[in-house]
Amino acid sequence: MIIIKIINTSKHELPEYKTALSAGMDLRANLDEPVVLEPLDRKLIPTGLYVEIPEGYEGQVRPRSGLALKHGISCPNSPGTVDADYRGELGVILINLSKENFTINDGDRIAQLVIAKHETIVWEEVAELQETQRGAGGYGSSGIK
Repeated sequence: MIIIKIINTSKHELPEYKTALSAGMDLRANLDEPVVLEPLDRKLIPTGLYVEIPEGYEGQVRPRSGLALKHGISCPNSPGTVDADYRGELGVILINLSKENFTINDGDRIAQLVIAKHETIVWEEVAELQETQRGAGGYGSSGIK
């Protein structure tokens, strides 16, 4: 378990895990008035949350599966990364992939936030890479079945 410092300027409770084994916490829209997403429209939705993520970790903003399945609402940059040195308000970019308007109201659960450990790498330039059976095969090269 890690401790994340958070400032909550929203009208809502802090994000929380809904079940004991949940990986993500729901982020809520912090709005003064409803926002309508028309088909293929995308907007940045504020949350009123500011976080201090420790070095070596990142926040990942992901779509909520129920919104995606039932309403075609997703995050086009999924997962959106919140870097450890970012101190601005957490915003969620939402897109409407359906054929109908979708209204976001204040307090709606609009995305999930997952905190994940990551490594910092150092590049080592080489003339060639180790051979593998797969090689450069990608984009469906392993077949359908």
